[in-house]
Amino acid sequence: MTNPSAQMDPQDPQDPERSPTIHALTRAFALLGKRWNGLVLAALAQGAAGFGEVRERVPGISDRMLADRLHELAVAGLLTRTVHHGPPLRSQYALTPHGNAFLIPLAALAVWAEEHLPPHPDRPRHKTLTGQP
Repeated sequence: MTNPSAQMDPQDPQDPERSPTIHALTRAFALLGKRWNGLVLAALAQGAAGFGEVRERVPGISDRMLADRLHELAVAGLLTRTVHHGPPLRSQYALTPHGNAFLIPLAALAVWAEEHLPPHPDRPRHKTLTGQP
């Protein structure tokens, strides 16, 4: 069996491997398709929060996973971490303008999921990003 992309002309704009849209979506899903990242961003849509507050807003996430996701999202420029020197030493996380810009497609995705995906049989429907049922 041959690789179909190997048969495509490298100058062909229809080649999916050369499409800017495919590249952009690949980057977006590499970051935001990871479990918890979208929920962490949605949790910060409610406002800046300390580590414990974010953990409360994202039920089920472990401390280690939350720390990893917060770091990853900060490196990607979607949130900031401000350290308040103690005692005790505290960190506060907030969305950057890039993180806030993501809330528009995140809200649209939530609406799409409510309208087009069946609810999980073991879980009630969640509140919207604005906190309204």
